[in-house]
Amino acid sequence: MLEKTNRMNYLYDFYQALLTPKQSSYMALYYLDNYSLGEIAEEYDVSRQAVYDNIKRTEAMLEEYEDKLLLFEKFQKRSELISKMKDMLGEGSDNQALSEMVAELEKLD
Repeated sequence: MLEKTNRMNYLYDFYQALLTPKQSSYMALYYLDNYSLGEIAEEYDVSRQAVYDNIKRTEAMLEEYEDKLLLFEKFQKRSELISKMKDMLGEGSDNQALSEMVAELEKLD
């Protein structure tokens, strides 16, 4: 569950500009502010089921955006490469391996 929450938070960060204000608000309240479905429903004067349906549709949309644009996947790869590069610099590794990682980073953009 925590992994899904973290993934949704990242996807929301990357793609929130593509959401409607209502979708954005529901997602922020549910995932960022940890509101329950009932609390969101009360806030917007709608049914709990309406909130649930909206959040599920929005989650699916965010996953669809990620499938097409891959912003989160590229972010993860960049973060992993940067971490490896920092480790290698600390170990005094050769420049060839670091050069290859820099080339790989450049391909991600």
